Amino acid sequence: MADSTTKKLERLRDKIRRHERLYYIEDNPEISDPEFDALMRELVELEKNNPGLVTSDSPSQRVGGAVASELAPVTHNPNAPMLSLDNTYNVEELEKFHKRVVKILGEETFEYTVEQKIDGLGVSLVYEDGIFVQGATRGDGTRGEDVTSNLKTIRSVPLKAPKIAGLERFEVRGEVYLSRKAFEAINARREEEGQPLFANPRNCAAGSLRLLDSSITARRPLNMLAYALIVTSADGRPMSHPKASSQHEAMELLKSLGFNVPYIQLCHSLDDVKKVIADFETQKENLPYEIDGIVIKVNSHRRQRLLGFTSKFPRWAVAYKYSAKQATTVVRDIVAQVGRTGAITPVAILEPVEISGSTVSRATLHNEDEIKRKDIRIGDTVFIEKAGEIIPRVVKVVTTKRSGKERVFLMPRNCPVCGAGIARPAKETVTYTNKGKIRAVKNKDGSPEEEKVARCQNAACPAQARGRLIHFASRNAMDIDHVGPSLVDQLLDKELIHDAADLFTLSINDLIRLEKIKEKSAENIVNAIEESKNRGLERLLFALGIRYVGEKTAKFLAEKYKSIDKIIKEPESELKEVHEIGPRVAESVASFFAQKENIALVEKLKDAGVSTKATMRAAQFRPFAGKVFVLTGTMASMKRKEAESEIEFYGGRTTLSVTTKTDYLVAGAKPGSKLSKAKKYKIKILNEKEFKELLSQK
Repeated sequence: MADSTTKKLERLRDKIRRHERLYYIEDNPEISDPEFDALMRELVELEKNNPGLVTSDSPSQRVGGAVASELAPVTHNPNAPMLSLDNTYNVEELEKFHKRVVKILGEETFEYTVEQKIDGLGVSLVYEDGIFVQGATRGDGTRGEDVTSNLKTIRSVPLKAPKIAGLERFEVRGEVYLSRKAFEAINARREEEGQPLFANPRNCAAGSLRLLDSSITARRPLNMLAYALIVTSADGRPMSHPKASSQHEAMELLKSLGFNVPYIQLCHSLDDVKKVIADFETQKENLPYEIDGIVIKVNSHRRQRLLGFTSKFPRWAVAYKYSAKQATTVVRDIVAQVGRTGAITPVAILEPVEISGSTVSRATLHNEDEIKRKDIRIGDTVFIEKAGEIIPRVVKVVTTKRSGKERVFLMPRNCPVCGAGIARPAKETVTYTNKGKIRAVKNKDGSPEEEKVARCQNAACPAQARGRLIHFASRNAMDIDHVGPSLVDQLLDKELIHDAADLFTLSINDLIRLEKIKEKSAENIVNAIEESKNRGLERLLFALGIRYVGEKTAKFLAEKYKSIDKIIKEPESELKEVHEIGPRVAESVASFFAQKENIALVEKLKDAGVSTKATMRAAQFRPFAGKVFVLTGTMASMKRKEAESEIEFYGGRTTLSVTTKTDYLVAGAKPGSKLSKAKKYKIKILNEKEFKELLSQK
């Protein structure tokens, strides 16, 4: 009986590993998400009933486990430390690197590889007999931190690799990163929850990987790209392998072992290298992830050994760094803004400066701790950056330009809008792991750890009310055209509205009393408000601004409960039992609907004719069902997220890479390499006009 269970478990694990690889590595899934989830549930249940048969490489081990008290130090292989790369910033410096290589090798004809330099966190993964046994951050190159449990949660990290002769023990080095899309989704959710935003994808990825609670890491869509394979002997010495005598071969071997690798181009001359660098400079903004340059390596491992290392860098590789979108300017002032959840966010008012073709006059400073950490003062000269960020940020202070007249910014003790007290409350007092365990979030002295964000304690604060109204009407919520911040400000100023339900009582006569609103504009606004009544429950739930309820959670709640009345009546204990929701969201939803003013708002919305039931789309209105789209380039008439929403509305889905399973490639201006790949696979290519025509036919 035990043997048959063991075999059943191994077959099930192999099946899940195969589908993980198809989905996360090859972007070519064969089964739906619910079918994959069913396989995982079957595995978890079988292992739960047979705990002695659970293995460290089982796909079930990705979900995160017990909370660690600290990240243990790890010493990297002393025979192969994780050295950084020397940097070049222009063609002249690259040519100097090439001349040094030619001089040491005594030959001019050899190959280079050119790879993307992913802007992430460097990691090392050690495998023994094909099993992932230890993962660590790069740290200072000789010592890092043990993040094995967190790396196991990343789906693109194989927990078990195919056995290949001569690969009994090997080390894989790579970069853990977040895609632009995932980063924007995380920050959007944090904004909804009133939490401080991550400055950039790299910071978010690094912070996520170094969390003590791996179950939280498991909920962040981290990814990894492998860039190096080091085969080692039993005593840790690097060895050659017949299938990896060069960097290009090593990358191919990594792919066969189940790893994602970055784009790599084999170049036969320095001119070829320069061409790839120039091509990527124009395409890098269209990549699904951020890169901060290109890595050039001598391809042959034999030549790499001849070139050797300096005390800091390998002599056989160099990074080419693209110029950052940075500028220097002066901080004129720092003001505190109040968001819809009461979060007080300091914002730098800047001397206007041009970056990437746009004028920047404001930059977020995130929170009080960030200001102290960077020592930003009013009057400082600062570097600001706009490198794929949602909004510009202050990188650092130019302290050499200080005159002594700069002023330290002090966070206000009272809300700058309503005058109520502000506080930095204790963080969520509990953290839920996948096993339901709870731990308190405390400082070393045992006191509750504070949030980084100070909050206005007055729920009736006008700034919070304004923020809630703007959020309610926003594109991803009720999507009410023409109702933006300026109109909301006028409506509040004239006391025509007090909450979201009041929007639906507005008349043309009300609106033409406002500045710059003519009768035709007023008519358009009223029609847009009327049209929004039938957006459905998922949009309404998101629009209400319930903490921790983002678009995805709102959609799930709508599909499960079908009406807002059922959600209101559902006890918190029942909500907590729903796996896809989780205890934190359940507590927040129950708390929101326990407040009389929120129930009153829902009743006002009902009385105004707003639909509070799920909108079920009939099959005939999902003509893209089963169709896979890939987007590349920039469209003039809509943003990428809008295009993705349209595709999803009609039943299709979007993926990041072109495969044989792709049905359509939508190509905007300046398309990337996906276009040539689509032509190779003879995939239907739509330009922007054709894509819009396709949508209009539905």
